[in-house]
Amino acid sequence: MKLSLYWGSASPFVRKVMVVAHMLQIEDSIEVLDSAAHPTDRDTRIQAFNPLAKVPAARTEDGVVLYDSRVICEYLDTEKNGGIVPRAGAPRWTALQRQALADGLLDAALLIRYETLVRPEPHRWPLWIEKQTEKIMDALDAMDADIPDDGCQDIGAITYACALGWLNFRFPELNWQEKRPALAHWHAEFEKTPALIATRPTA
Repeated sequence: MKLSLYWGSASPFVRKVMVVAHMLQIEDSIEVLDSAAHPTDRDTRIQAFNPLAKVPAARTEDGVVLYDSRVICEYLDTEKNGGIVPRAGAPRWTALQRQALADGLLDAALLIRYETLVRPEPHRWPLWIEKQTEKIMDALDAMDADIPDDGCQDIGAITYACALGWLNFRFPELNWQEKRPALAHWHAEFEKTPALIATRPTA
């Protein structure tokens, strides 16, 4: 199996794909293509794989295009029959629900980052930032109440870890760990797995 992937070294969604690839031991089958994804200065190269010009975006050796991270992760897991995305029953819905929660946290965090770094300062909206921050905190509380079991390495746990890792990377001032020590401990332990170590974000 070969896959070409537009990626970004700091993207938590790209990291999720690469964690899955490492856990399936197929990272060497992925051709990484450099990109410059940006919310206003779109990288048109990515549009060959994804009309939205967002990463991650992939293409199989058969020419099938895949986006976004959820689709790519499920494709990789299905091709390798890995079990990272549970196939049925309560484990599947729990994993997918956790993935949706953590992805939603990241969506809110990215909106804050765009608001503070991309939007011109005179046009920034403090209330918008405040409300997105509330979403992040509510998501963290929900994650703290639904921590994956030790040893769980499904797509829900992976997405939790990528979201929390990105908060540490981009928003350390949130100090989310202080009021959620159990979630912080789980995340610190999960980050010790080889797939997480190999995919830590860089600027």
